[in-house]
Amino acid sequence: MVQNDKTKIELTDSIESVTSGQLKTITKFPSKFVTSRRVQVWLPDGYSKKLKYAVLYMHDGQMLFDASVTWNKQEWQVDEVASSLIAKQKTKPFIVVAIDNGGDDHRHSDYFPEKPFLSLTKQQQQIAYNQRRNSQQKVFENSVASDNYLKFLVEELKPYIDAHFSVLTDKQNTAIMGSSMGGLISMYAMFEYPHVFGAAACLSTHWPGVFFSDNNPIPDAFNQYMAKGLANLSGNRIYFDYGDQTLDAMYPPLQKRVDEIFSQYDNTLWVSKFFPGEEHSERSWAKRLDIPMQFVFSSEAR
Repeated sequence: MVQNDKTKIELTDSIESVTSGQLKTITKFPSKFVTSRRVQVWLPDGYSKKLKYAVLYMHDGQMLFDASVTWNKQEWQVDEVASSLIAKQKTKPFIVVAIDNGGDDHRHSDYFPEKPFLSLTKQQQQIAYNQRRNSQQKVFENSVASDNYLKFLVEELKPYIDAHFSVLTDKQNTAIMGSSMGGLISMYAMFEYPHVFGAAACLSTHWPGVFFSDNNPIPDAFNQYMAKGLANLSGNRIYFDYGDQTLDAMYPPLQKRVDEIFSQYDNTLWVSKFFPGEEHSERSWAKRLDIPMQFVFSSEAR
């Protein structure tokens, strides 16, 4: 047991199966900012306290390692891809901190960038809040609270990881990654805390924010936020990608507008990749996961 804000945190072996490395679990990481949730820490083969490792924070931790326990029987294959890259010295050695989402009640609210949302008119905000996934479920079951989610990452989780694992703590060795809504919050994390997260990888980023495209003001709000925030970045690196099937079919025109904004940024520090024929799924993200992992933690960037 270790202590965090006088609350005991127990680190145990995960019940999820990994092909390589080892997976440690904190069943309920306590927080004053968000609902408590599981956090898992993947350590590569040969992990040693004599070495220092970079850290990759990843969202939707439920979906990353073991397809036998995910809702759709798919996974990102994080342990397989990361192990291969490290073994081949294509990346610097790194660990992965996998943060579970807060479930359907909190995922959209935790991951939707708050400052762009608040830049919408009250009427536009209400239209977003009124959106439904289906007749039983709203898109937002709670108010947007991503600023608190980022405080959880930066003020609670990262200090715990820095204190209890053999890691490099500077921004050059701290990256954040996610897909869909997880792509949005990864972008937002780096823009809000550019001194903490030196790189962000945003796969199949859900630029619509909700699930309609006609007269949707949300992409413009994101674009205005990023255009203004570029000046606050200093050496920060960002990766975008997108397909064109299933939900990704919404993304090509929206990502192209984002790319126009980043054309004003150092072209050695960002990339946008299009994967024709790829869909919005863990299967697709796993197929190309090596690319963003190498982008954020290239062995040449040591």
